[in-house]
Amino acid sequence: MKKLLIALGVLVVLVIGALVALPMFVPAEKIKDELIAQVKTATGRDLSIQGKVSVSAFPSLSVQVSNVALSNPAGFSTKDLVRLGALDVQLKIMPILSGKVEVDSFVLVDPAITLEVDKQGRANWVFDKPAGAKAADPMPTPKQQPAAGGGAPTVPDIALGDVRITNGKLTYIDGPAGTKEEVDAINLAVNLKSLADPLTAKGSLKWHAKVIELALMVAKPKAVIEGGTTQADISVSAETVKLSYKGDVTGGKAAGIKGVLDLAVPSIRNLAQWATGKPLEMAGTGLGPLAIKGNLAAGGTKVALTGTDIAIDAIKAKGDFAVDTGGVRPALKGKLDVEMLDLNPYLPPEQPAKAGGGGGQAPAGGGKAAKSDWSDDPIDASDLKAADVDFALSVGGIKVRKIQVGKSALHVGLKDGRMVADLTELALYKGSGKGRIGLDGSQPGAGLDASFTLKGLQAEPFLTDAADFNRLDGTGNFDIQVAGKGRTQRQLISDLDGKGAVSFLNGSIKGINLAAMVRNVTTAFTGGAKEMEKTDFAELGGTFTITNGIVSNHDLSMKSPLLRVEGKGTVEMPPRTVHYRIEPKAVASLEGQGGKADAAGISVPVIVEGPWDNLSYRPDLAAMVQGAATKAVEGALSGAKGVGGLLGGGSSGSGASKSPLPINPGGLFGR
Repeated sequence: MKKLLIALGVLVVLVIGALVALPMFVPAEKIKDELIAQVKTATGRDLSIQGKVSVSAFPSLSVQVSNVALSNPAGFSTKDLVRLGALDVQLKIMPILSGKVEVDSFVLVDPAITLEVDKQGRANWVFDKPAGAKAADPMPTPKQQPAAGGGAPTVPDIALGDVRITNGKLTYIDGPAGTKEEVDAINLAVNLKSLADPLTAKGSLKWHAKVIELALMVAKPKAVIEGGTTQADISVSAETVKLSYKGDVTGGKAAGIKGVLDLAVPSIRNLAQWATGKPLEMAGTGLGPLAIKGNLAAGGTKVALTGTDIAIDAIKAKGDFAVDTGGVRPALKGKLDVEMLDLNPYLPPEQPAKAGGGGGQAPAGGGKAAKSDWSDDPIDASDLKAADVDFALSVGGIKVRKIQVGKSALHVGLKDGRMVADLTELALYKGSGKGRIGLDGSQPGAGLDASFTLKGLQAEPFLTDAADFNRLDGTGNFDIQVAGKGRTQRQLISDLDGKGAVSFLNGSIKGINLAAMVRNVTTAFTGGAKEMEKTDFAELGGTFTITNGIVSNHDLSMKSPLLRVEGKGTVEMPPRTVHYRIEPKAVASLEGQGGKADAAGISVPVIVEGPWDNLSYRPDLAAMVQGAATKAVEGALSGAKGVGGLLGGGSSGSGASKSPLPINPGGLFGR
C-alpha cells in the first residue's frame, strides 16, 4: 500500500510538471498559427490576431488573446464579422480530471459583431465551404451517460466563475432595406455554481440611446438540459417598457414555458417613437398606457395567452388568445370582452363646418365634382388565406363621436379563405339589430353575401348624434340583403343582387308645418317660431330590389296631413348614375295616419338624375300641366269639391261653394 501511495504521488507530480512545462514545448505563436489555419480551412475566412497570445497550464488551463478579428467575404460594407478587444478563458485543471468542467474565467472585452445582409441577399454569418476542403468531422460532444430509469442522458457538471461580456456592440445592416440598427454598451455577468444550482444572468444594453436592463434566473439548469421542468424568471426593463415572465420552463422534446406574462407600457406613442425613431402617425390623443397580464403557455407550434386582463388608456377588457402555426396556415382563436369601447380618443378632431356650406351638393348642371369609378384591377383577397380565425368580440358599449352604441357582439370566422362576420347583437338608440357579412376569397376575385336588419331605431337622437341633424323624428326600421361576386371591383358591383326595405313610422319633419302654411300663409312663412313647427307623418319609406347592380325603387311614400310624397326610379351602381322621380303632392286631406296614398291633389314632380358626383334637380312642369294638377285647377274654378279654394276664393256671395277643408287659405296661389 505504501508503494502504491508513493507511485500515485509521483504520478501527480509528473502530471503537474508536464502541465507547467507544456507551454514551453508548445509556443504560443505555434498555437496562434495553427488556430488561424484551422479557421481558414473550416470557414474560408481570415482570422486576424494582432495582439499577444498567452497560454498557461497551471494553476489553470488558460488562454488570453487580444485584438482578434474574423473577416467578412468581399462585397460587404464592413471589413470584419467579429472583432474582440480581448478574450480571457481559464479552466480549472483538477475538476477536469474528475469529469467536471469549472470555468474559472471567461471574459469578452469590447466584442463587436456586425451582422449584414447585402443588396443581393447574402448574409455574412453564412459560411461557404472553401474550395477543395473536406467535410469537417462533427465536433465531438461531451460523453453523455444514460440517466437512471432510461430517461434523458445526463451531462457533465459545469461551474462558472467570472463569466462576463464587457462593453459589447451588435450591429445589423439590412442592405435591401437600406437600414441599420445598433445595440451597444452590452454588459452581461453570468453566475452558476453547478448545474444543480440556480443560473443567474444580469446585464444591460443601450438601444436608441435608452438603457435596457436584463435579468434571468433558471432554478435548476440540469433539469432543463435533461428534459425536465424547473422554475424561471425573466425580466426586461426600460424607460418605455417593462416585461416579465415568471413560471416553469421545460427542456427536451416537450420544450416550452408555462407561467405568468406581465407587460406594462407607460405610453404606446413613446414606445413607438423610441422603436421607430419617428412619431406615431395616428390622430387623436389616445394610445397612452398599456397593460397586459395573463397566463402564457408556449410549446412547439402553439402559443396561448389565457385569463388575460388588458387595459389601453381607459379601455378595460378580458380575453383568451391562442395561435397554432403547425397547420397549413396559422390558426388564431380567441375571445375579447370589452367593458366600454370609447373610440373618441383615437379619432382626429372634428372640423368645423364651412361657412355657407350646403352639404357640398353640386348645382344643377353645375360645377365639376371629383370623378370616381370602379376599379378594373384584379381583387387581391390573398389576406383571407393568410390565417384561419375563430374570434368572438363583445362590448358593453361603443362611443364614436356623439354616437353611442349599446351592448353588441360580433363573431368572426375565417377558414380556407372564406370569412363570415356575424353581428349577433346590436343595441342602437332603443333599436336592436343583427347582421352578417360573408366574404369568399377562396377563388380568384371575391364573393360578397351580406344582410342587416335593424328595428326600433329612434331617428332623432341617432341623427342628432351622428350628423347634428334634428329635423327628422320617428322610429326607423331597416332590412337589407345583398350578394355578388367578381374578379374585379366593377365585376362585383355589376353582379350584385338583393333587396331591402327602409321605413320611418309615426314621425315628423321639424322646422316646417305644411298644415299651418295652408291655414295662414303669412305667419307660416314670415312669423312664428320655426323651431316649434313640424309636419307629422305616419309613414315614410319604401322597398327596393337590386339586380345586376341596378337598385330599383317604385314605392317611396310619405303620408302626411295635406301632403303626399311618392317616388320611384333607379340607381345604377355600375355606371354610378341616378334616374329618379319624386312627386310631392298637396292634397285635400288632413289625414296622415291611415290616409290614402293616392289622394287627389296638386303634384309638382321633380326629376333627379345624372352621375353621382354631379346630380341635377329639375321640376317636371310638363307632367304637372298635363296631369293631376290640371284637373285640380279645373275642379277649383268650377267650385267642385276637392282642393276647393286652394287656388283662389270662389264667389263671395251667399251661394258660393265652401272649401271642403276646415280652413280658408284665401289666395295661396292668387286669384
